[in-house]
Amino acid sequence: MRSFTDINATEPYHGGVSSTPDANRPLSAIPSPRARVIAFIAIITAGVAGALIGSTMIDLQCIGSCGVPIGIGLLLGSLIGAGGMSVVAVLVLRSVGEWREVADREHRNS
Repeated sequence: MRSFTDINATEPYHGGVSSTPDANRPLSAIPSPRARVIAFIAIITAGVAGALIGSTMIDLQCIGSCGVPIGIGLLLGSLIGAGGMSVVAVLVLRSVGEWREVADREHRNS
């Protein structure tokens, strides 16, 4: 790590991370396509599970004509399930990107 006096005033500072891309892979914050597909499938699965849970909760409590309440439970359950999983997916994709950056930096230094 360079000291403050070693930094030229005209040189942009990148927080100690090299701004030159690796020869094999350009520097990018975008996760791999496989990771994005897995995250998408996880979000869809959580939405379906939330819809089943929401509709079942209303179905167990409702007596008589329950079409509209079951539909509302289905909609709210799917939105809550998919929304929660999307937060988890974004956090996981970001952490994988940071982990890859640290691994690349250690590989360059060795």
